[in-house]
Formats: sequence, structure tokens, C-alpha cells
Amino acid sequence: MKADIQIENLKCGGCAATIKKGILAIQGVNEVDIDIEKSIVSIASEKENIEEIKTKLSKLGYPEVGDKNTVIHKAKSFVSCAVGRIDS
Repeated sequence: MKADIQIENLKCGGCAATIKKGILAIQGVNEVDIDIEKSIVSIASEKENIEEIKTKLSKLGYPEVGDKNTVIHKAKSFVSCAVGRIDS
């Protein structure tokens, strides 16, 4: 399965690093590419696990465009961004 997901709150390479690490931890995901300018996460997975991936993105603070983007999502994205900057 290949999928492109446009997300909210993607700001920088720190965000991208956190997203990549989180999504690659999902069983079956082989590849994650992130276009920061367009806020698109491209995923290649052995399994049909798109809902699991979208849930993980939302938990990290990066909900899909069109889903609820609450203050909690925004706060989580700032934390994820900071952690991603430290880890990368």
C-alpha cells in the first residue's frame, strides 16, 4: 500500500523527524517521506494500515487535513517538534 496524507501543524525538520520515527515504528511500514512545504506524508507499507497511521499522526499532534485540529493537537505538535530537533 502507498498513501499520501496531508497533515496539519507540520512546521520544520524536527516535526518531520518525529513523524518519521513514529510512523516507521508501525509494523509493516517500509518507507516514510515527508514534504515539509506541502505538509504531505508519503508512506509505503506492506499492510493496509492507513487508519492506524492516521491515528498515530493525530496522537503525535499532526492530524489529517479535514480532521479536528484542536489546541491539544497543536500543543502536542510543538512538543513533537522540539523532541524531533533534539533527536535528529
